[in-house]
Amino acid sequence: MNYRRLGKTGLNVSEISLGTWQVGGKWGSGFDDVLAERIINEAIDAGINFIDTADVYEAGASEAAVGRIIRSRSEEVYLATKCGRQLSPHTNENYTVKALRKFVEDSLKNTGLDCLDLIQLHCPPVEVYYRPEIFELFDRLKDEGKIKNLGISVEKIEDALKGIEFPNVTTVQIIFNMFRQRPSELFFEQTRKKDVGVIVRVPLASGLLTGRFSSKSTFGKDDHRFFNRDGAGFDKGETFSGVPYEIGLQAVDELKQLFPEYENLAPIALRWILDFPEVGCIIPGASKAEQLHSNVKATGLPPLTQEQTNAVNSIYERYIKSHVHQLW
Repeated sequence: MNYRRLGKTGLNVSEISLGTWQVGGKWGSGFDDVLAERIINEAIDAGINFIDTADVYEAGASEAAVGRIIRSRSEEVYLATKCGRQLSPHTNENYTVKALRKFVEDSLKNTGLDCLDLIQLHCPPVEVYYRPEIFELFDRLKDEGKIKNLGISVEKIEDALKGIEFPNVTTVQIIFNMFRQRPSELFFEQTRKKDVGVIVRVPLASGLLTGRFSSKSTFGKDDHRFFNRDGAGFDKGETFSGVPYEIGLQAVDELKQLFPEYENLAPIALRWILDFPEVGCIIPGASKAEQLHSNVKATGLPPLTQEQTNAVNSIYERYIKSHVHQLW
């Protein structure tokens, strides 16, 4: 495993880390503690030292599993969690200092930890970024020893650029992959200037970039890849990175021709992301241990050649860009 400095947090984190949205089973299938513990333990065995979760993942079961395993291990493993999405309705008005403080304290109880390495605002409404009192709260929580760092998780680059104007925002979690390339423009430039750590989520476009789906693939009714393609549940950019499914399949077919030696494209898709030095870590999910080990392979691959990179960019320009580039 290779490690990178995560911006001004100063943490050296595994470049392939672990996201836990579906760690206890497939999306919509319920949470399996035994499976979750196996995946998380095997991740740590593989050298992963940064695990991302959220208070809304399986109503806190994911947080509890991650915290329980971190406490049981001798290695130093960093826990990142998120808060805000429990608010219903999820509106600017409901973002209050009192509510967010309670969420942080609940996460501490849920994980069993004395201090959270990183707490992230979970894709808040854009108006929240114009309220200094919200960000000042996390300075107080840091002074109280309850958190070490504040980050933000965002849907849109515009939100990220506004959020990092606050000096206590140390990281941004954002969607970035072969099918969502816009962050590599102005956003990465600004993270370099401000020493903000970049955490990449949805790196495989909800599995689309593994190359294992087809027009005949089916998904369970509670799987967001079934019900959220048009944004029925939340931002559609979280599902297949916002790329229309059939268009994505066409682009993936060309990627398969470009990398014929890879039956599973996941390692090469992750390697493409790692070729950007601004990226601190990637947090692909895993619903089984085999997926975890496939993801970790990326850390041992050589960078893509310039010819390969140019070809990937050409596929993006021809198939994907018009559908996603200016939306997020």
